[in-house]
Amino acid sequence: MSLEKNLKPTESELEILQVLWQHGPSTVRFVHEELSKTKEVGYTTTLKLMQIMGEKGMLAADKSNRSHVYRPLLEEEHTQRQLLDRFLDSTFRGSAMKLVMQALGNRTTSQEELNEIRNLIDKMEGGNK
Repeated sequence: MSLEKNLKPTESELEILQVLWQHGPSTVRFVHEELSKTKEVGYTTTLKLMQIMGEKGMLAADKSNRSHVYRPLLEEEHTQRQLLDRFLDSTFRGSAMKLVMQALGNRTTSQEELNEIRNLIDKMEGGNK
């Protein structure tokens, strides 16, 4: 979707998208209750944000029932890739190596995670992305 390329969700919009990606199409009330588990947010704020996201083309609303059900129009993987590319460019001057070195250096990495990283590198070196 060419429009999807230009959409850059804010942090609050991304939180809403994460709820919808995880739980599927949902009402504003459900999204609000999920967001309220981790931060203080007003119902009307959630409603207004979701309405704006609908106007931007990030969400679609099924208005056939009293409670509107929203679904994401942005694909999770595409959005993650777009946000990571933007972060990589702006924070690490486009260097994936600097990002990985920083990530691995700042946290304890489990043996399982290291094995998955090795497998990914092996696949990439073999040309099997």
